[in-house]
This record gives sequence, C-alpha cells and structure tokens, in this order.
Amino acid sequence: MPKSDGIIIGIDAGTSVLKAVAFELSGRQIASASARNRYETGDDGSVTQSLRQTWADCISALRGLGEKVANLASRTAAIAVTGQGDGTWLVGAGNAPVGDAWLWLDARAAPTVTRLSAGSDNRARFEATGTGLNTCQQGTQLAHMDRFMPELLDRAEASLHCKDWLYLNLTGVRATDPSEASFTFGNFRNRQYDPIVIDALGLARRRSLLPDIIDGTQISHPLTADAAKTAGLLAGTPVCLGYVDMVMTALGAGVRTGGQNAACSTIGSTGVHMRAKAVPDVQLNDEGTGYVIALPIPGIVTQVQTNMGATINIDWILRIAADLMSEGGRKVSHSDLIARIDAWFAEARPTNLLYHPYISEAGERGPFVNAHARAGFTGLSTRHGFADMLRAVVEGLGMATRDCYAAMGDMPSELRITGGAARSRALRGSLSAAVRAPVRISDREEAGAAGVAMMAAVAIGAYPDMDSCIADWVTPLLGDAEAPDAENAARYDRLFDAYKDVRQAIAPAWDKLAQH
Repeated sequence: MPKSDGIIIGIDAGTSVLKAVAFELSGRQIASASARNRYETGDDGSVTQSLRQTWADCISALRGLGEKVANLASRTAAIAVTGQGDGTWLVGAGNAPVGDAWLWLDARAAPTVTRLSAGSDNRARFEATGTGLNTCQQGTQLAHMDRFMPELLDRAEASLHCKDWLYLNLTGVRATDPSEASFTFGNFRNRQYDPIVIDALGLARRRSLLPDIIDGTQISHPLTADAAKTAGLLAGTPVCLGYVDMVMTALGAGVRTGGQNAACSTIGSTGVHMRAKAVPDVQLNDEGTGYVIALPIPGIVTQVQTNMGATINIDWILRIAADLMSEGGRKVSHSDLIARIDAWFAEARPTNLLYHPYISEAGERGPFVNAHARAGFTGLSTRHGFADMLRAVVEGLGMATRDCYAAMGDMPSELRITGGAARSRALRGSLSAAVRAPVRISDREEAGAAGVAMMAAVAIGAYPDMDSCIADWVTPLLGDAEAPDAENAARYDRLFDAYKDVRQAIAPAWDKLAQH
C-alpha cells in the first residue's frame, strides 16, 4: 500500500451533479465538493448543456474542494476526470464551443437511428463496436447533424464528450479515451477507430472531427498554468483522462476484484447492468442491443445492458399512494413513503402478479429497443392489494435485470450493486433471486470518482497495475455476500418465461397505442 501523504482528485461530471473528490493514494476518501449540473430541455426533444458553464462548474467544485482540504494544491499528485457518456460536445477554432452540447438525453436523432438501423452495413457496425444504435450516441447525433445541420459540423474542429471537454480545459489537449471511442466509432477488440463503423454511420467525410485516443493509465498531460490559476492548483500537476463514467463507477464498485471478472448493477432512475469479460468471452445478441465498453485493464471489457426505467417505477407507485393518503390539508410526499417499501414488500405474500417496468416516456432500450414500450401489470385480480402491487413493481426490476443479463449470456456468479436503491432489503433480495446469485454492496461513497482516480494512481506509478490498485481501493469496501432465497429464486425461474412472453407478445399493441 502506498503512502497516504499524496492526494488524487477524481472529477466525475455527471448528468445531475459534477463532483470533485479527494482520495489518499491508498484509496481512502478525504472530502468532496460538488456543483449542481444544469441543462435545457426543448419541445423538439433537445436536451442541451452549456460547455462554458460546465467548465465553470468544474472550477467551482475544485475550488470548493480546496476549501475543505488543507494544502490541497501542494499535496495533489494527480487529477483524473470522467463524466456522463455519449452526447456531442463540439469545439471549433481556438477551442471555442460550437453551440451547446447535445446530451445523451437528446432525442432529436431518432429518425436517423431508424434509418441507420435499417442499413445493410449496420450488423457489421454492431459486430465491431458491440453496441446497438440509439439516440444517446455521438455517432448517431453527428450523422443527424451532418444531414440536417451541416453548418454546425462545418464550424467544428473536434467532436468531444463531456470529460474530453474538461480535459481540454485542464490540459489544452484535444483527446478522447478508448472506451467512448471504440463503442461509438471503433472496435472493442483493438480499442481503435474502425473505418467500417465510420462508413456505416455515413461520417467518412467528417473523420477529421474525431480526436486522438489516449489511455489515461499510460499517458497524462500537465495542468496548464491558466487552468491551475483558475482552479487553485499547481501548474504541471499530471492530469489523466478517464474512461466513461459508467465503467468508472463499475470499476470503483467491484466489477472486477481479485483478478476475477464480476457483474455490477447500478440501480438509479435508470438501471445499468454490466459484466466484466475477457474480449473472447463477449457474446453479442441477435437483437443488436447493448454496449461493449472497454475497461482500463488490457484485454478486459464490460458488456452492458441498460434500462430506461428502474427506480422511477417505484417513485411512480409511491406517488400514487402519497396522493391517495393526502387529505384535509395534510400533504404526504412520495419520499415520505420510501422507508415503508420493505415493510409493504414483506406484508405481501409471493404471487404470480407480474409487472413490466417500462414506465419511462422514452420506452425501453435494454435488452430490447422500443420507444413505445410502456409499463403494465399482468395477472392482476381482486385479491391483490396495494402491497401486492408494490411488491410486483420491485420484483419487476429484478425481472428486468435478469432479462438484461440473459441477453449477455449466463447469469453472473455474484452481483455487486450500487445506487441509493441498494439500501432496500426488498430490492436486494429481488435482484439476488432474479439472477440466482449472491449480492454485495460496496461501501464506496463515490464509486465513479474513485474509479477514475484509480486510473491516475496507476498512471503516476503509485500502483504497478489496476488489479493491485483494486486490492486496496475496492476489495476491502465490499460488504458480505447476501445469498438468494432459494424458494423465491425458484419462483423467479418459473415466472421469467411468462415475463418474456408478455413483453414480446404485447409489442404490437404498444405500437398501436402510440398512434393515438
């Protein structure tokens, strides 16, 4: 274990919050500071964010961290940055922004996704990237811009992601990382751009917009004098460009420990389910969905499926209950009821009631893509009450998690879970029974910032490789394994076929309902 007199700052620029977190070289978190993220939503499906404001928020978080940690500037051994994935952050002459960024939430590229998905070379693109097309991605967004807003791209010199934009401001270097480069424009096997993919997106003439790919565990650049002065840090401090936040969070939460690959689910408003695998073990599905995203470990990638709706399903049913319980000027909030979830769940005995958790207005994207998909109960009868419905909603998240892992091959032997919902015993039990595997929770408070800080720890030589860093930073923080309930796991096995039958059979009805 290295000495603890140095500090690594991990920056995690999420969709909701931008955080700067200080870690000792041994992995202990010291302090964090944050700035609330801001973006604009338009009636045309646009979701955009100011590049300059994002940089200002990053500086605010770094300055805030400096107020909490004595002598931060002189003690900082390295800075590392990750951030929200996908999206399109264009810069032009003098590294000035070309308008606001299109975020991963932006839906304007939907018709372009439909057109490209039907193309004859789309399967070849999927075989290279391991990643299905969706409106989140920079590739489809650039293809849409090229067709309908070419003047934007004519003014641009580089197409970056959120973390790349912050790295540019910290170091003056235009670059991206192997994870976002390969799942969007390249091949996950060699982590390089692939002309087959770029051609399939119709972007060969825009190839010059794609920046150099650098691996932050091997290459760093010094903090510029201007950035250092603005942030209150020392010029020349090494800065590492991290991988996309999704895999940084998984790395920090235990998707790989003891040199072994594992599975990790982050249960938040959306659900992210991923398995670390050696490249030859990746199994691409026939539907062409999901992501394959590189980890900062040679030959190891994560295979990913994501749900559009996870805890927002629970929020929905709690809001219904809160509205019904509010009376006579006494207002009940759905957040007041969160503490009662486990009790309601335990009160309901197991039944055959199914719930498909597609409550998001955007439909679903994993393990199938259907913008018209909607939530629903199946098997509801007069003997079911509110507690039964709430239990079905929680179990529906377990079913959806199993659906995602099934699309990636066999069920995992162990599941690590992160996200606020992991505190719920009911949800942990449902996830464990659904995948028939023990679950562990990581006590790591800021997994994304920790994951990227681990890259910097390797880059500056504090650790010889990522697995040795994981041994100090990740493994000690994993909680005890919670084994699945055998009876409940057998019930999930029995119900899962019906769960899949319903979601496949009802799809034509979803399309018809969307027309009215």
